[in-house]
Amino acid sequence: MSAGTPIRVLVVDDHAMLREGIRSVLAAPTFDIVGEASSGVEAVRVGEQLKPDVVVLDISMPGGSGLHAVPALLERIPGVHILMLSVHEDLEYILESVRAGAHGYLRKDSTPAELRAAVETVHRGEAYFSAQVATQLAQAVRGGVTVDPAVRAPLATDVLTAREKEILVHIAQGQTNREIGTELGISTRTVEAHRDSLMRKLGIRTVAGLTRLALEQNLL
Repeated sequence: MSAGTPIRVLVVDDHAMLREGIRSVLAAPTFDIVGEASSGVEAVRVGEQLKPDVVVLDISMPGGSGLHAVPALLERIPGVHILMLSVHEDLEYILESVRAGAHGYLRKDSTPAELRAAVETVHRGEAYFSAQVATQLAQAVRGGVTVDPAVRAPLATDVLTAREKEILVHIAQGQTNREIGTELGISTRTVEAHRDSLMRKLGIRTVAGLTRLALEQNLL
């Protein structure tokens, strides 16, 4: 996006009043609300047509949840960034969102200023988590929170080959495909193939998501 070009936003929530509220909050030259949807299924269909830069996505909706929509949105809209918006701050919801590939997670009781900042942050490709959510994630990484085994099991990395785990670690350390190939003595194309495979197996399409998963599972 060139300087001065508004961030194209798709707002997804099953409550029309909340969608209108988000429209009001983002009513500034920095943003352009290109569309709305009321379910995860509709979000994918509308998003594929409108190609937004950022999707502000409710996590719990009838007729297709936001969580289930994340992988499809990432697959069908190249370069899209997803900000989850939820009343929940349970660790299970947060981790599932991160593993699905969401770039941020914001509580619905956040301030208008924080919503605007979150949209701008995820659009830059950076992760954004509200303060309470960030605390939950930090405690999980340090082992200070007990998570329902149903959420953590099977461990995502259990489905990876030894080589895929190795490449996951290098990705999480910020290395490019070329750098990984040089270090492991394999071609860049082979690294790309392993990278695509592990992302598909994990259901995570972002480097930020892979990095958080590597931290959660003590691979770094």
